[in-house]
Amino acid sequence: MRGRFAPSPTGPLHLGNLRTALVSWLMVKSLGGEWLVRMEDLDLVTASVAHEADQLESLAVLGLEPDGPVLRQSERFELYRESIATLARLDRVYECFCTRREIREAAHAPHEHLPEGAYPGTCRQLSLARRTELLDQGRRPALRLRAEGEQFTVHDLLAGSYTGDADDVVLQRNDGVPAYNLAVVHDDAAQGITQVTRGLDLLSSTPRQRLLQQLLCLPEPTYAHVPLVLAPDGARLAKRHGAVTPAQLAARGVTPQQVLARLGASLGLCMPDEPVTLPLLLSRFDVHLVPRAPWSLRPDEL
Repeated sequence: MRGRFAPSPTGPLHLGNLRTALVSWLMVKSLGGEWLVRMEDLDLVTASVAHEADQLESLAVLGLEPDGPVLRQSERFELYRESIATLARLDRVYECFCTRREIREAAHAPHEHLPEGAYPGTCRQLSLARRTELLDQGRRPALRLRAEGEQFTVHDLLAGSYTGDADDVVLQRNDGVPAYNLAVVHDDAAQGITQVTRGLDLLSSTPRQRLLQQLLCLPEPTYAHVPLVLAPDGARLAKRHGAVTPAQLAARGVTPQQVLARLGASLGLCMPDEPVTLPLLLSRFDVHLVPRAPWSLRPDEL
């Protein structure tokens, strides 16, 4: 067994991120496995070494130490491009010249047999003349996966059975940077990840990742999508909601042990004010007891 936590180093971790990291650690450690950390730093504009160091420190003070070196996606672009070349040989890649506005407008238009918000394949059958015209206009193409109506059912350990369609997801942006969905399946396979635990907001991405795994002959891990943490206003927890990061909580006198207890209590493993340790939470952990509903924070908890 091998699991991972894969944040984007674009800012400090907050309680929602830390809760997912804790569940990920508990899931794999309860099976005697290894837990790794991967930095999904594809966005070279906002990702930084400083944010990475801060995130690793936030994990460490809770006792969440990886069992191996940290992998960084920014160092693996050529490997991702090799996978894109493999997909191209399968005639599964095409150039997409659409602007963000065109993609947004196309995604909001109704399209039969496509999941909501999916790219409808505007550039799938571009003529050579139209491609030349777009290049002459200075447009640089992104690369998209050519899906063929594949549908996948994921038997998620927390979310239950989920069925969704794979769509024409971006493989490489028009600035040459490989895209998330390709990188994540490539790295999960490269690191031998057998257990993917992540936020519920990523569940809808799993069918397209299953298609990439199938086309690239990569193994399918087990999935567990953790319900999100909600702020008192009902919105997904974000840094704007108050004291939600370890540094902000520490400024209010909240210790790392109290943060761990708060997270453990949200999973039904302890009382909010109980002195706990990671080994104690691990001894009480059972995946079947993980709440399936979001954790809604009260105003007095921020």
